Amino acid sequence: MTRAQRTRHEAPAARRRSEPPGQRQSTRPRRSATPDQDCFGRKDPKTAKQEVKLAKQRYKAASKGEAGRITPGNARKAVGVVRVIGPVLAPYAAQAASAARDTYERARARRLGVAVTEVDRFSGRGAALHARIAGDSTALRDLRERERQDRSETEVTRFVDSAQRRLSELASAVRAAERMPAGRRRSAHRAVRGELGRIEDDLLRRFRVGE
Repeated sequence: MTRAQRTRHEAPAARRRSEPPGQRQSTRPRRSATPDQDCFGRKDPKTAKQEVKLAKQRYKAASKGEAGRITPGNARKAVGVVRVIGPVLAPYAAQAASAARDTYERARARRLGVAVTEVDRFSGRGAALHARIAGDSTALRDLRERERQDRSETEVTRFVDSAQRRLSELASAVRAAERMPAGRRRSAHRAVRGELGRIEDDLLRRFRVGE
């Protein structure tokens, strides 16, 4: 390298060394600015103010023990959210509730042995017995009508009348058992089931079932 070339190469470095510290230009690459920062990494004053305000609110809530608790402010916010999303979710919630009720009613009808449209007639702890009594009463009416057409209703009429009176008494016993202690109620239901079994055996025999 010639002397002239060395002089041109060393001149800028010499000038930088001779400059006062405050006037030297930094050779460090500047960072790119972000939406809330400038090119030197300093936050926008508005953003910094919002962060300080949020930090104060959190500190205030924590100092009062309101963090994670229901407060009037939190309740108002929740009500506002419900008002916004409530109309959107209401149709789906109603549809889900209706489907769940239909499923429950069908399962209950199968358990009672009645049609779904008749489920509401039977309620309480003795609902199954009430449904069974209603079914036996319908069968007795069918038996009376059949024997009337065969003109042999004298003996059958006596049986049907007697059985209907007994079913009425058993229904009253089941209703009374609803207010009894659990042990006595179970005993009453067991006795009613035995009586119904005997009436149903007579019904099946008169319908010529199992002959």
